[in-house]
Amino acid sequence: MPERTNIIFIMSDDHAAHAISAYGSRVNRTPHMDRIAKEGMRLDRVYCTNSVCAPSRATILTGTYSHINGCSSIWTEMDYRVPTFIDALHEAGYQTAMFGKWHLGESPQAAPRSFDAWKVFPGQGEYIDPEMIDATGRHRVPGYATDIVTDLSLQFLEQRDKDRPFVMMVHHKAPHRPWIPDTKHKDLYADLDIPEPETFFDDHATRSKAVRGVHMTIADDLAAEDLKEPVPEELRGPERRTERMRWKYQRYMRDYLQVVQSIDDNVGRLLDYLDANGLGDNTMVVYTSDQGFFLGDHGWFDKRLMFDESLQMPMLIRWPSVIEAGSTCEAIITNVDFAATFLDVCGLDAAEVLPTSQGRSFLPLLRGQQVEDWPDAVYYRYWEHDDPIHHAPGHYGIRTAEYKLIYYYGAGLGVPGSSDKLYDPEWELYDLTVDPAELNNVADDPAYGGIKAELEAKLAQMQTYYRDEPYAGPGTPHPEWAPYDHEVMALIEKYVANLEATS
Repeated sequence: MPERTNIIFIMSDDHAAHAISAYGSRVNRTPHMDRIAKEGMRLDRVYCTNSVCAPSRATILTGTYSHINGCSSIWTEMDYRVPTFIDALHEAGYQTAMFGKWHLGESPQAAPRSFDAWKVFPGQGEYIDPEMIDATGRHRVPGYATDIVTDLSLQFLEQRDKDRPFVMMVHHKAPHRPWIPDTKHKDLYADLDIPEPETFFDDHATRSKAVRGVHMTIADDLAAEDLKEPVPEELRGPERRTERMRWKYQRYMRDYLQVVQSIDDNVGRLLDYLDANGLGDNTMVVYTSDQGFFLGDHGWFDKRLMFDESLQMPMLIRWPSVIEAGSTCEAIITNVDFAATFLDVCGLDAAEVLPTSQGRSFLPLLRGQQVEDWPDAVYYRYWEHDDPIHHAPGHYGIRTAEYKLIYYYGAGLGVPGSSDKLYDPEWELYDLTVDPAELNNVADDPAYGGIKAELEAKLAQMQTYYRDEPYAGPGTPHPEWAPYDHEVMALIEKYVANLEATS
Protein backbone atom coordinates (compact mmCIF):
# COMPACT_ATOMS: atom_id res chain seq x y z
CA MET A 1 0.00 0.00 0.00
CA PRO A 2 1.50 3.40 -0.97
CA GLU A 3 2.41 5.78 1.82
CA ARG A 4 -0.44 8.20 2.49
CA THR A 5 0.19 11.94 2.37
CA ASN A 6 0.34 14.02 5.56
CA ILE A 7 -1.13 17.53 5.70
CA ILE A 8 -0.07 20.48 7.83
CA PHE A 9 -2.55 23.32 7.41
CA ILE A 10 -1.15 26.57 8.82
CA MET A 11 -3.72 29.36 8.99
CA SER A 12 -3.23 32.82 10.40
CA ASP A 13 -5.99 35.30 11.15
CA ASP A 14 -6.36 38.45 9.02
CA HIS A 15 -3.04 38.09 7.21
CA ALA A 16 -3.29 39.98 3.92
CA ALA A 17 -1.50 38.52 0.91
CA HIS A 18 0.11 41.90 0.29
CA ALA A 19 2.00 41.53 3.59
CA ILE A 20 3.88 38.47 2.28
CA SER A 21 6.96 39.11 0.20
CA ALA A 22 6.21 36.13 -2.05
CA TYR A 23 3.19 38.17 -3.18
CA GLY A 24 5.31 41.27 -3.79
CA SER A 25 4.84 43.00 -0.45
CA ARG A 26 6.10 46.60 -0.31
CA VAL A 27 5.99 46.68 3.49
CA ASN A 28 7.75 43.56 4.86
CA ARG A 29 9.77 40.42 4.17
CA THR A 30 8.61 36.91 5.09
CA PRO A 31 11.47 34.54 4.21
CA HIS A 32 9.97 31.35 5.61
CA MET A 33 6.59 31.80 3.93
CA ASP A 34 8.51 32.66 0.78
CA ARG A 35 10.34 29.37 1.19
CA ILE A 36 7.03 27.52 0.83
CA ALA A 37 6.39 29.41 -2.42
CA LYS A 38 9.95 28.86 -3.68
CA GLU A 39 9.80 25.13 -2.97
CA GLY A 40 6.16 24.77 -4.00
CA MET A 41 3.30 26.81 -5.48
CA ARG A 42 1.93 30.32 -5.00
CA LEU A 43 -1.79 30.49 -5.72
CA ASP A 44 -2.78 33.97 -6.86
CA ARG A 45 -6.59 33.86 -7.04
CA VAL A 46 -7.79 32.21 -3.86
CA TYR A 47 -10.83 33.93 -2.36
CA CYS A 48 -12.93 33.61 0.77
CA THR A 49 -16.70 33.37 0.39
CA ASN A 50 -17.53 35.37 3.54
CA SER A 51 -14.73 37.61 4.81
CA VAL A 52 -15.08 37.12 8.57
CA CYS A 53 -13.11 34.79 10.86
CA ALA A 54 -15.66 32.26 12.07
CA PRO A 55 -17.59 31.85 8.79
CA SER A 56 -14.38 31.28 6.84
CA ARG A 57 -13.25 28.62 9.31
CA ALA A 58 -16.60 26.83 9.13
CA THR A 59 -16.45 26.91 5.33
CA ILE A 60 -12.92 25.47 5.29
CA LEU A 61 -13.89 22.59 7.58
CA THR A 62 -17.15 21.69 5.87
CA GLY A 63 -16.63 22.71 2.25
CA THR A 64 -19.92 24.61 2.35
CA TYR A 65 -21.20 28.18 2.20
CA SER A 66 -22.42 29.95 5.33
CA HIS A 67 -26.10 29.34 4.57
CA ILE A 68 -25.39 25.59 4.62
CA ASN A 69 -23.04 25.32 7.63
CA GLY A 70 -25.01 27.88 9.69
CA CYS A 71 -22.04 30.09 10.59
CA SER A 72 -22.94 33.39 8.98
CA SER A 73 -21.17 35.79 11.36
CA ILE A 74 -18.87 35.96 14.37
CA TRP A 75 -22.05 35.86 16.45
CA THR A 76 -23.14 32.41 15.21
CA GLU A 77 -22.00 28.83 15.75
CA MET A 78 -21.39 26.26 13.04
CA ASP A 79 -24.17 23.71 12.62
CA TYR A 80 -22.49 20.58 13.92
CA ARG A 81 -24.81 18.32 11.98
CA VAL A 82 -22.75 19.31 8.93
CA PRO A 83 -19.77 16.92 8.56
CA THR A 84 -16.19 18.12 8.14
CA PHE A 85 -13.20 16.84 6.19
CA ILE A 86 -11.56 16.14 9.57
CA ASP A 87 -14.42 13.76 10.40
CA ALA A 88 -13.77 11.91 7.15
CA LEU A 89 -10.00 11.70 7.57
CA HIS A 90 -10.29 10.60 11.18
CA GLU A 91 -12.67 7.85 10.08
CA ALA A 92 -10.16 6.85 7.41
CA GLY A 93 -7.42 6.27 9.98
CA TYR A 94 -5.64 9.61 9.97
CA GLN A 95 -4.26 11.04 13.18
CA THR A 96 -5.82 14.48 13.60
CA ALA A 97 -4.72 17.50 15.61
CA MET A 98 -5.86 21.09 16.09
CA PHE A 99 -3.94 23.83 17.92
CA GLY A 100 -4.67 27.53 18.25
CA LYS A 101 -7.64 29.60 17.22
CA TRP A 102 -10.92 27.70 16.88
CA HIS A 103 -13.51 30.50 17.14
CA LEU A 104 -16.51 28.35 16.27
CA GLY A 105 -18.30 28.48 19.61
CA GLU A 106 -17.85 27.23 23.15
CA SER A 107 -21.05 25.30 23.76
CA PRO A 108 -20.55 21.53 24.22
CA GLN A 109 -21.65 20.80 20.66
CA ALA A 110 -19.24 23.43 19.36
CA ALA A 111 -16.07 21.88 20.81
CA PRO A 112 -13.52 20.54 18.30
CA ARG A 113 -14.50 17.02 17.29
CA SER A 114 -12.76 14.14 15.53
CA PHE A 115 -9.40 15.45 16.72
CA ASP A 116 -7.07 13.05 18.53
CA ALA A 117 -5.25 16.01 20.05
CA TRP A 118 -6.46 19.59 20.42
CA LYS A 119 -5.86 22.70 22.46
CA VAL A 120 -7.57 25.94 21.44
CA PHE A 121 -8.08 29.53 22.51
CA PRO A 122 -11.52 30.49 23.85
CA GLY A 123 -13.10 33.07 21.56
CA GLN A 124 -10.52 35.33 19.94
CA GLY A 125 -7.77 34.30 22.32
CA GLU A 126 -5.02 36.39 23.90
CA TYR A 127 -1.50 37.13 22.72
CA ILE A 128 0.33 36.95 26.06
CA ASP A 129 0.00 34.01 28.50
CA PRO A 130 -3.26 32.95 26.84
CA GLU A 131 -5.96 30.83 28.34
CA MET A 132 -6.48 27.63 26.34
CA ILE A 133 -9.09 24.86 26.33
CA ASP A 134 -8.52 21.14 25.82
CA ALA A 135 -10.38 17.95 26.67
CA THR A 136 -9.46 18.36 30.36
CA GLY A 137 -10.65 21.94 30.80
CA ARG A 138 -9.22 25.47 30.74
CA HIS A 139 -5.57 26.25 31.40
CA ARG A 140 -3.42 29.37 31.45
CA VAL A 141 -0.37 28.77 29.23
CA PRO A 142 2.68 31.00 29.76
CA GLY A 143 4.33 32.51 26.71
CA TYR A 144 3.51 34.18 23.42
CA ALA A 145 0.52 32.76 21.51
CA THR A 146 2.26 32.19 18.18
CA ASP A 147 5.17 30.37 19.83
CA ILE A 148 2.80 28.31 21.97
CA VAL A 149 0.77 27.09 18.99
CA THR A 150 3.96 26.03 17.24
CA ASP A 151 5.33 24.35 20.38
CA LEU A 152 2.13 22.30 20.66
CA SER A 153 2.35 21.38 16.99
CA LEU A 154 5.96 20.22 17.26
CA GLN A 155 5.10 18.24 20.38
CA PHE A 156 2.34 16.45 18.47
CA LEU A 157 4.72 15.61 15.63
CA GLU A 158 7.19 14.16 18.12
CA GLN A 159 4.60 12.06 19.98
CA ARG A 160 2.42 10.88 17.07
CA ASP A 161 2.16 7.29 15.91
CA LYS A 162 4.89 7.18 13.26
CA ASP A 163 3.14 4.37 11.39
CA ARG A 164 -0.01 6.36 10.62
CA PRO A 165 -0.56 9.47 8.45
CA PHE A 166 -1.64 12.73 10.05
CA VAL A 167 -3.41 15.99 9.38
CA MET A 168 -2.61 18.88 11.70
CA MET A 169 -4.33 22.27 11.87
CA VAL A 170 -1.95 25.01 13.09
CA HIS A 171 -4.18 28.05 13.63
CA HIS A 172 -2.53 31.24 14.81
CA LYS A 173 -4.40 34.07 16.48
CA ALA A 174 -2.02 36.53 14.87
CA PRO A 175 -2.19 38.98 13.20
CA HIS A 176 -5.69 39.67 14.52
CA ARG A 177 -6.48 42.93 16.30
CA PRO A 178 -5.10 44.28 18.73
CA TRP A 179 -1.71 43.31 17.20
CA ILE A 180 0.45 42.74 20.28
CA PRO A 181 3.99 41.75 19.22
CA ASP A 182 6.37 39.49 21.12
CA THR A 183 9.41 41.01 22.77
CA LYS A 184 11.93 39.81 20.17
CA HIS A 185 10.20 41.76 17.40
CA LYS A 186 9.34 44.94 19.32
CA ASP A 187 12.09 46.97 17.62
CA LEU A 188 11.15 46.10 14.04
CA TYR A 189 9.91 49.04 11.92
CA ALA A 190 10.76 51.44 14.74
CA ASP A 191 11.63 54.17 12.23
CA LEU A 192 7.92 54.41 11.33
CA ASP A 193 8.64 54.84 7.64
CA ILE A 194 6.35 52.15 6.25
CA PRO A 195 5.16 52.85 2.66
CA GLU A 196 1.55 53.97 2.34
CA PRO A 197 -0.63 52.11 -0.16
CA GLU A 198 -1.41 53.80 -3.46
CA THR A 199 -5.12 53.98 -2.57
CA PHE A 200 -4.50 55.38 0.93
CA PHE A 201 -6.37 58.62 0.19
CA ASP A 202 -9.21 57.09 -1.83
CA ASP A 203 -12.10 59.60 -1.53
CA HIS A 204 -14.77 56.90 -2.11
CA ALA A 205 -16.53 59.33 -4.45
CA THR A 206 -18.21 56.69 -6.62
CA ARG A 207 -18.92 54.15 -3.88
CA SER A 208 -22.36 53.19 -2.65
CA LYS A 209 -23.71 54.94 0.44
CA ALA A 210 -23.50 51.65 2.31
CA VAL A 211 -19.74 51.41 1.77
CA ARG A 212 -19.11 55.08 2.55
CA GLY A 213 -20.76 54.50 5.93
CA VAL A 214 -18.48 51.72 7.21
CA HIS A 215 -16.51 52.32 10.42
CA MET A 216 -13.16 50.99 9.24
CA THR A 217 -11.17 54.14 8.54
CA ILE A 218 -7.58 54.48 9.72
CA ALA A 219 -8.18 58.15 10.51
CA ASP A 220 -11.33 57.89 12.61
CA ASP A 221 -11.95 54.29 13.68
CA LEU A 222 -8.62 52.95 14.93
CA ALA A 223 -8.82 53.41 18.71
CA ALA A 224 -6.21 54.22 21.35
CA GLU A 225 -6.50 50.59 22.48
CA ASP A 226 -5.33 49.50 19.02
CA LEU A 227 -2.50 52.01 18.83
CA LYS A 228 -1.29 51.47 22.42
CA GLU A 229 -1.19 55.25 22.90
CA PRO A 230 -3.62 58.15 22.57
CA VAL A 231 -3.66 60.38 19.52
CA PRO A 232 -1.68 63.56 20.27
CA GLU A 233 -3.89 66.55 20.99
CA GLU A 234 -2.50 68.50 18.02
CA LEU A 235 -3.68 65.77 15.60
CA ARG A 236 -7.30 65.74 16.71
CA GLY A 237 -10.17 67.38 14.88
CA PRO A 238 -11.42 67.23 11.28
CA GLU A 239 -8.88 69.77 10.03
CA ARG A 240 -5.98 67.45 10.99
CA ARG A 241 -7.47 64.29 9.54
CA THR A 242 -4.71 63.67 6.98
CA GLU A 243 -1.89 64.05 9.49
CA ARG A 244 -3.77 61.93 12.05
CA MET A 245 -4.37 59.25 9.43
CA ARG A 246 -0.68 59.04 8.59
CA TRP A 247 0.31 58.98 12.27
CA LYS A 248 -2.13 56.15 13.04
CA TYR A 249 -1.16 54.16 9.94
CA GLN A 250 2.50 53.97 10.91
CA ARG A 251 1.72 52.67 14.41
CA TYR A 252 -0.94 50.26 13.19
CA MET A 253 1.34 48.81 10.53
CA ARG A 254 4.37 48.62 12.84
CA ASP A 255 2.44 46.39 15.25
CA TYR A 256 0.76 44.38 12.50
CA LEU A 257 4.05 43.62 10.74
CA GLN A 258 5.83 42.77 14.00
CA VAL A 259 3.10 40.23 14.74
CA VAL A 260 3.39 38.79 11.21
CA GLN A 261 7.14 38.37 11.67
CA SER A 262 6.54 36.02 14.59
CA ILE A 263 4.30 33.87 12.40
CA ASP A 264 7.00 33.73 9.74
CA ASP A 265 9.63 32.67 12.27
CA ASN A 266 7.37 29.88 13.50
CA VAL A 267 6.56 28.70 9.98
CA GLY A 268 10.32 28.30 9.63
CA ARG A 269 10.45 26.18 12.79
CA LEU A 270 7.87 23.77 11.37
CA LEU A 271 9.54 23.52 7.98
CA ASP A 272 12.91 22.86 9.59
CA TYR A 273 11.42 20.07 11.72
CA LEU A 274 9.82 18.37 8.72
CA ASP A 275 13.03 18.48 6.70
CA ALA A 276 15.23 17.33 9.59
CA ASN A 277 12.94 14.36 10.28
CA GLY A 278 12.43 13.11 6.74
CA LEU A 279 8.82 14.29 6.51
CA GLY A 280 9.26 16.97 3.85
CA ASP A 281 8.59 15.01 0.66
CA ASN A 282 5.37 13.33 1.75
CA THR A 283 3.84 16.19 3.74
CA MET A 284 1.74 18.86 2.07
CA VAL A 285 2.33 22.14 3.92
CA VAL A 286 -0.29 24.82 3.34
CA TYR A 287 0.00 28.43 4.49
CA THR A 288 -3.07 30.62 4.29
CA SER A 289 -5.20 33.12 6.21
CA ASP A 290 -8.91 32.98 6.93
CA GLN A 291 -9.40 36.05 4.72
CA GLY A 292 -7.55 39.14 3.58
CA PHE A 293 -7.23 42.47 5.37
CA PHE A 294 -7.10 46.17 4.53
CA LEU A 295 -3.66 47.58 5.32
CA GLY A 296 -4.58 51.21 4.79
CA ASP A 297 -5.92 50.34 1.33
CA HIS A 298 -8.77 52.74 0.49
CA GLY A 299 -8.02 54.33 3.88
CA TRP A 300 -9.31 51.27 5.75
CA PHE A 301 -8.34 48.51 8.16
CA ASP A 302 -10.28 45.26 8.82
CA LYS A 303 -12.02 43.17 6.11
CA ARG A 304 -15.70 42.17 5.43
CA LEU A 305 -16.10 44.05 2.15
CA MET A 306 -15.71 42.39 -1.26
CA PHE A 307 -12.74 44.46 -2.40
CA ASP A 308 -9.73 42.32 -3.29
CA GLU A 309 -7.58 43.25 -0.29
CA SER A 310 -10.26 41.70 1.93
CA LEU A 311 -11.46 39.01 -0.48
CA GLN A 312 -8.13 37.42 -1.38
CA MET A 313 -6.65 34.72 0.81
CA PRO A 314 -2.94 34.05 0.52
CA MET A 315 -2.21 30.40 -0.24
CA LEU A 316 1.25 28.88 -0.49
CA ILE A 317 1.61 25.09 -0.78
CA ARG A 318 4.72 22.93 -0.59
CA TRP A 319 4.49 19.25 -1.51
CA PRO A 320 7.78 18.28 -3.13
CA SER A 321 6.69 14.87 -4.38
CA VAL A 322 3.85 16.41 -6.42
CA ILE A 323 4.13 20.21 -6.81
CA GLU A 324 6.73 21.78 -9.07
CA ALA A 325 9.00 24.15 -7.16
CA GLY A 326 8.45 27.82 -7.91
CA SER A 327 5.16 27.28 -9.74
CA THR A 328 2.11 29.53 -9.66
CA CYS A 329 -1.63 29.08 -10.24
CA GLU A 330 -4.01 31.69 -11.69
CA ALA A 331 -7.23 29.65 -11.45
CA ILE A 332 -10.07 31.02 -9.31
CA ILE A 333 -10.31 28.96 -6.11
CA THR A 334 -12.39 29.51 -2.97
CA ASN A 335 -12.21 28.27 0.59
CA VAL A 336 -15.25 26.11 -0.23
CA ASP A 337 -12.82 24.02 -2.32
CA PHE A 338 -10.32 23.30 0.45
CA ALA A 339 -12.10 20.34 2.06
CA ALA A 340 -12.60 18.42 -1.20
CA THR A 341 -8.96 19.06 -2.12
CA PHE A 342 -7.55 17.84 1.20
CA LEU A 343 -9.65 14.69 0.96
CA ASP A 344 -8.47 14.11 -2.61
CA VAL A 345 -4.83 14.56 -1.54
CA CYS A 346 -5.42 11.84 1.06
CA GLY A 347 -7.00 9.48 -1.45
CA LEU A 348 -10.64 10.07 -0.56
CA ASP A 349 -13.50 11.23 -2.77
CA ALA A 350 -15.48 14.09 -1.22
CA ALA A 351 -18.60 12.98 -3.08
CA GLU A 352 -18.51 9.75 -1.09
CA VAL A 353 -17.17 10.77 2.34
CA LEU A 354 -18.37 14.40 2.51
CA PRO A 355 -21.62 14.48 0.52
CA THR A 356 -22.63 17.93 1.79
CA SER A 357 -19.50 19.52 0.25
CA GLN A 358 -20.14 22.24 -2.32
CA GLY A 359 -16.51 22.50 -3.36
CA ARG A 360 -14.30 20.94 -5.98
CA SER A 361 -10.81 19.49 -5.61
CA PHE A 362 -8.07 21.60 -7.13
CA LEU A 363 -5.52 18.78 -6.85
CA PRO A 364 -5.18 18.67 -10.67
CA LEU A 365 -4.17 22.35 -10.60
CA LEU A 366 -1.51 21.60 -7.99
CA ARG A 367 -0.13 18.99 -10.37
CA GLY A 368 0.13 21.65 -13.06
CA GLN A 369 -2.70 20.25 -15.17
CA GLN A 370 -5.11 22.34 -17.24
CA VAL A 371 -8.77 21.86 -16.27
CA GLU A 372 -10.97 23.05 -19.13
CA ASP A 373 -14.22 23.35 -17.18
CA TRP A 374 -12.76 25.02 -14.08
CA PRO A 375 -15.06 27.77 -12.67
CA ASP A 376 -14.36 31.28 -13.97
CA ALA A 377 -16.00 33.18 -11.10
CA VAL A 378 -16.32 33.22 -7.31
CA TYR A 379 -19.61 33.79 -5.50
CA TYR A 380 -19.33 35.79 -2.27
CA ARG A 381 -21.81 36.65 0.47
CA TYR A 382 -21.33 38.73 3.61
CA TRP A 383 -24.28 38.25 5.99
CA GLU A 384 -23.38 40.34 9.08
CA HIS A 385 -25.34 43.41 8.02
CA ASP A 386 -24.60 46.68 9.85
CA ASP A 387 -22.59 44.84 12.52
CA PRO A 388 -22.11 46.71 15.82
CA ILE A 389 -18.36 47.26 15.39
CA HIS A 390 -17.76 48.17 11.75
CA HIS A 391 -21.30 48.67 10.37
CA ALA A 392 -20.47 46.86 7.14
CA PRO A 393 -23.53 46.25 4.93
CA GLY A 394 -24.93 42.86 3.98
CA HIS A 395 -24.03 42.11 0.37
CA TYR A 396 -23.32 39.45 -2.21
CA GLY A 397 -21.64 39.40 -5.59
CA ILE A 398 -19.34 37.68 -8.03
CA ARG A 399 -15.78 38.22 -9.16
CA THR A 400 -14.44 37.04 -12.50
CA ALA A 401 -10.96 37.61 -13.91
CA GLU A 402 -12.19 40.85 -15.52
CA TYR A 403 -15.11 42.21 -13.46
CA LYS A 404 -16.60 42.43 -10.01
CA LEU A 405 -20.33 42.94 -9.39
CA ILE A 406 -21.60 43.63 -5.86
CA TYR A 407 -25.19 43.99 -4.62
CA TYR A 408 -25.71 45.71 -1.24
CA TYR A 409 -29.19 44.49 -0.40
CA GLY A 410 -29.39 46.33 2.93
CA ALA A 411 -30.96 43.84 5.39
CA GLY A 412 -29.90 41.60 8.29
CA LEU A 413 -32.21 38.63 7.65
CA GLY A 414 -32.15 37.52 11.28
CA VAL A 415 -28.38 37.01 11.51
CA PRO A 416 -27.28 37.43 15.17
CA GLY A 417 -25.18 40.56 15.48
CA SER A 418 -26.84 42.18 12.47
CA SER A 419 -28.96 45.31 12.62
CA ASP A 420 -32.65 45.24 11.80
CA LYS A 421 -32.26 48.51 9.88
CA LEU A 422 -33.19 48.37 6.21
CA TYR A 423 -31.18 50.30 3.62
CA ASP A 424 -31.93 51.03 -0.01
CA PRO A 425 -30.34 48.39 -2.25
CA GLU A 426 -27.32 49.55 -4.27
CA TRP A 427 -25.01 48.11 -6.94
CA GLU A 428 -21.30 48.43 -7.55
CA LEU A 429 -19.44 47.25 -10.65
CA TYR A 430 -15.68 47.37 -11.21
CA ASP A 431 -13.78 46.80 -14.44
CA LEU A 432 -10.69 45.06 -13.09
CA THR A 433 -8.81 45.29 -16.36
CA VAL A 434 -8.73 49.09 -16.51
CA ASP A 435 -9.30 49.68 -12.77
CA PRO A 436 -7.50 46.93 -10.81
CA ALA A 437 -7.47 49.12 -7.67
CA GLU A 438 -11.30 49.21 -7.71
CA LEU A 439 -11.59 52.98 -7.45
CA ASN A 440 -14.29 53.69 -10.04
CA ASN A 441 -17.75 52.19 -9.62
CA VAL A 442 -19.29 51.94 -13.12
CA ALA A 443 -22.58 50.30 -12.16
CA ASP A 444 -24.57 53.26 -13.51
CA ASP A 445 -22.41 53.84 -16.57
CA PRO A 446 -24.52 53.12 -19.69
CA ALA A 447 -21.41 51.82 -21.46
CA TYR A 448 -21.36 48.91 -19.01
CA GLY A 449 -25.08 48.15 -19.19
CA GLY A 450 -24.66 44.98 -21.21
CA ILE A 451 -21.82 43.69 -19.04
CA LYS A 452 -23.79 44.39 -15.87
CA ALA A 453 -26.77 42.45 -17.22
CA GLU A 454 -24.56 39.48 -18.10
CA LEU A 455 -22.98 39.51 -14.66
CA GLU A 456 -26.38 39.72 -12.95
CA ALA A 457 -27.47 36.65 -14.89
CA LYS A 458 -24.30 34.81 -13.90
CA LEU A 459 -24.79 35.86 -10.28
CA ALA A 460 -28.30 34.37 -10.34
CA GLN A 461 -26.96 31.14 -11.85
CA MET A 462 -24.35 30.81 -9.14
CA GLN A 463 -26.91 31.43 -6.39
CA THR A 464 -29.05 28.68 -7.86
CA TYR A 465 -26.06 26.34 -8.07
CA TYR A 466 -25.05 26.94 -4.43
CA ARG A 467 -28.69 26.95 -3.28
CA ASP A 468 -28.47 30.44 -1.78
CA GLU A 469 -31.68 32.45 -1.72
CA PRO A 470 -31.33 35.86 -3.42
CA TYR A 471 -32.65 38.85 -1.51
CA ALA A 472 -36.26 39.63 -2.36
CA GLY A 473 -37.27 41.89 0.50
CA PRO A 474 -37.37 41.69 4.32
CA GLY A 475 -39.34 38.42 4.20
CA THR A 476 -36.72 36.56 2.16
CA PRO A 477 -36.36 32.97 3.48
CA HIS A 478 -33.14 32.31 5.40
CA PRO A 479 -31.68 29.62 7.67
CA GLU A 480 -32.30 29.50 11.39
CA TRP A 481 -29.03 30.80 12.75
CA ALA A 482 -27.59 29.32 15.98
CA PRO A 483 -26.46 32.16 18.28
CA TYR A 484 -22.93 32.11 19.62
CA ASP A 485 -22.29 31.40 23.29
CA HIS A 486 -23.97 34.17 25.32
CA GLU A 487 -20.93 34.72 27.56
CA VAL A 488 -18.76 35.39 24.53
CA MET A 489 -21.38 37.72 23.04
CA ALA A 490 -21.35 39.70 26.28
CA LEU A 491 -17.57 40.02 26.07
CA ILE A 492 -17.80 41.27 22.49
CA GLU A 493 -20.42 43.83 23.48
CA LYS A 494 -18.13 45.01 26.31
CA TYR A 495 -15.26 45.28 23.83
CA VAL A 496 -17.37 47.39 21.47
CA ALA A 497 -18.37 49.71 24.32
CA ASN A 498 -14.73 50.10 25.32
CA LEU A 499 -13.70 50.96 21.78
CA GLU A 500 -16.37 53.63 21.60
CA ALA A 501 -15.26 55.06 24.93
CA THR A 502 -11.59 55.30 23.90
CA SER A 503 -12.04 56.47 20.30
